Amino acid sequence: MSLPFSRRAALSVAVGTLAASALAACGGATHAATKAAAASSAPPAAHAHADAPAPEATPTAQPAVATSAVTIDNFSFMPPAIRVKAGSTVNWTNTDEEPHSVVSSEEPMRSPTLAGTANKFSHTFAKPGTYHYNCGIHPFMHGTVEVTA
Repeated sequence: MSLPFSRRAALSVAVGTLAASALAACGGATHAATKAAAASSAPPAAHAHADAPAPEATPTAQPAVATSAVTIDNFSFMPPAIRVKAGSTVNWTNTDEEPHSVVSSEEPMRSPTLAGTANKFSHTFAKPGTYHYNCGIHPFMHGTVEVTA
């Protein structure tokens, strides 16, 4: 049986319907009405989010933990920031089901893909400094190694 429209057209309709539903669910019409009321001389309508408390600010950096072991789990490096002495070897172990890697441009460091039984990587930091690294496969994953004298 042949459809009267293409799969691409059906997908476009489905995505548009989902977007409209999401906008309506988050109060899209209420927000539009509030903006229109604010533009007029009439007092604005009550806003559904007006009484909600402001979210707590999340810290951007966590203090470095004195350890040389980093676990990769749930798409994150744990702990995300570590502190070691110069000459120390840091060991990363991937316990996640997904493959990951450890990459830094500040310290020439690039692990192979860490997955399955090949899930460990080690690197020795010779010089003091702060070295940022990330997962080469998932760049949103970040970590820091602070190397002290």
